[in-house]
Amino acid sequence: MMHLDKLALGTVQFGCQYGLNSVLPTKLEEVDSLLKFASKSGIHLLDTSPAYGNAEEVLGQVSANDNFQFVSKYSDLGISVKDSFNKTLSQLRVNKLFGYLVHYFDMYQKCPSIWTEFQRLKSDGRVSHIGFSLYEPSELELLIKQNVDFDILQIPMNVFDRQFEPYLEELHNRGVIIHVRSVFLQGLFFKNRAELPEKLVPLRKYLYCLDDYANANHLSVGEVALNYIFQNPYVDNVIIGVHTKEQLIRNIDCINPEPIGFSINVSEEDVHLLKPKNWN
Repeated sequence: MMHLDKLALGTVQFGCQYGLNSVLPTKLEEVDSLLKFASKSGIHLLDTSPAYGNAEEVLGQVSANDNFQFVSKYSDLGISVKDSFNKTLSQLRVNKLFGYLVHYFDMYQKCPSIWTEFQRLKSDGRVSHIGFSLYEPSELELLIKQNVDFDILQIPMNVFDRQFEPYLEELHNRGVIIHVRSVFLQGLFFKNRAELPEKLVPLRKYLYCLDDYANANHLSVGEVALNYIFQNPYVDNVIIGVHTKEQLIRNIDCINPEPIGFSINVSEEDVHLLKPKNWN
C-alpha cells in the first residue's frame, strides 16, 4: 500500500451537486463517518471553497478541524479577500489555513491587486501557502512571465488530459506544491459507454482504449486512472471527491504500486471536451 497522505479529499459533494454522475449532497452524518475513516486511513488534507454550497459550514459542524488541514479558495470579487478569508476561517472553525487559492483565474486578471492581499495573509501567518486554481497552461505561463510568487497550484490532470505535465518538474524544482484534481474527469471514466451524453460521444473511442488497457492488465478503470496520477513523483496531493465512506474505501483499495503505462493522445478536435466547463 502506498502512502495515503498523498491523497486529499475534495468537499464539493458535501455542499452541492457536482459531476457527471452527481447526486444530492452527502448527509451530515455520512460526512462525519467518512471523514473519521479518512483520518484513520492517513488522509489529512481537505480541499474546499465558498463556491461549494455550504461545504465549509458542514466541515465546521463535523469538527473536521480536529484531524485535517484545509485548502480553500477566494471565489467572489464582490467581497474582499480579507473578508472572504475570515468567513472561511469562521465556518471551518480554524485560525489558519494550509493553502488559499484564487479560485478562478479571470478574477486575478480582472483585479491583479488581490494578490497583494493574498501575500499579506501569508506574511501575517494566517495561511502557509498561497496560489491559484488553474484550468489552462496559458494561465500558468502568464504567472511565470509576470514573476508571481506563488507556492501552491491546483490543476486538472488525468490519463486523457496531460496538458500540464510538461511543467511539473520545473514547478517541483521551484518548491511549488502541486495538487491535482479531475483524476476521474468528473466521473466520466465510470460512465456507461453506451449512455454518454450526445456531446461527449466523441470521447467514447478513448474510453474504449482505457477499458482495453485496464482489461489487458487485470486492473479496473479506477486503478488505472488513480495510480497514473498518484505515481507521478511531482504531484504532492491527488484530490478525489467521494459521496460515501464506501466510495472512499473503494478508491483507497485502488491505490497500488503497479506501474501504469497507459498513454493516449486525444485529437485536437476533441481536446476541448476534456474540460467539463464545455460539457453544457
